[in-house]
Amino acid sequence: MPRTTFPPHVRKHRWAGYTYWSRMTFAEAPRLDPVVLIGGALHRKEDWGRVEQGMLAAADVLCPDLPGWGEADLLPPYVGPDVPVEALVRLLDDLGIERAHVFAGSYGSSVGYRLAQTHPDRVGRLVLAGTMGGIPPESRPMMRAAVALAESGPRERFGPAAIEALMSPEPDIAGKAVVRRIMSMRFGSADENDLAKFIANTHRLLSRQLIDPSVPPAVPMLFTTGEHDHLTPPALCRDLAFTCPESWYVEFARADHLIHLERPAQLVDLMTRFFAGEDLPDLPYATVVEDLRRLPVSA
Repeated sequence: MPRTTFPPHVRKHRWAGYTYWSRMTFAEAPRLDPVVLIGGALHRKEDWGRVEQGMLAAADVLCPDLPGWGEADLLPPYVGPDVPVEALVRLLDDLGIERAHVFAGSYGSSVGYRLAQTHPDRVGRLVLAGTMGGIPPESRPMMRAAVALAESGPRERFGPAAIEALMSPEPDIAGKAVVRRIMSMRFGSADENDLAKFIANTHRLLSRQLIDPSVPPAVPMLFTTGEHDHLTPPALCRDLAFTCPESWYVEFARADHLIHLERPAQLVDLMTRFFAGEDLPDLPYATVVEDLRRLPVSA
């Protein structure tokens, strides 16, 4: 059931030669700072569905198409996360938002991390899901194969190859058949602009590390992923969490890399608790819940 009676406000933004977009939906009774949702490499501002609607119970929700995403201009593969970060800061300025909580998943997690590094005053709390500063070695062959199909075809094989790269073969994934159908429709409907962005964004991840943990953000951060995530394995996400002084780690049961589709209600519950500064109890949908603040920060 919708959490708001207000239609989304869509706005065009311009910065540094890039055109990009925001979709702002207003809650009827917000009690938290606005929440920004930054998604993966083929994510669009309209794609947040149940996560956007669920968060509206507590906060206004901002879904951007930053340079490289959705309706925005393509971001060349040689450009790092600083450009979308600065574009997001200008977008927040345009909308009069001084501080926001941020969720950033998969490819978008490097943007959320970099935002917290360079503009900590603009971030209340940060949730990173399926954190990806680069593509792990074991996942590179699958992603290179998907890119090759996007570049030169056969096009009908691109969607299945991309889905295999993103989704675990583990059978016990919440709503797995439905999520696979959603992803099949998304990849199947991708146009030339979508494919160009997928190619550029994936080459960006293959060519360098987009997260530099040498100066970790000081803002409160929660790292999460699914217990069966084989694209950004839980151990890698947890290792990165250990480098941050104000961090938590939560591992979702019966999920892989696509938590926002597989367990949207549970993700909303986790974000709402964390953004409100509540203690995280033994969550029934999590296999691991760790408060890492008392542990020594990894070098």
